[in-house]
Amino acid sequence: MLKFIRHNFDGMNGIEIYPIISLLLFFIVFVTMLIIVMNISKKRIDEVSNLPLEDDDTINKEDNHE
Repeated sequence: MLKFIRHNFDGMNGIEIYPIISLLLFFIVFVTMLIIVMNISKKRIDEVSNLPLEDDDTINKEDNHE
């Protein structure tokens, strides 16, 4: 199947830059997410991990600051 795809792209100039751009974009997104995850505080992780266990009333009261 790769032969059919490669045959279509043989006539295009500058096509070899796209895999490099894709790899760089993936690497940048991956490293950015890694940095964000490493910088999240332990308190925030605990807060977010308990969200599915809380009642809706508790969440609404905390959001409204009543």
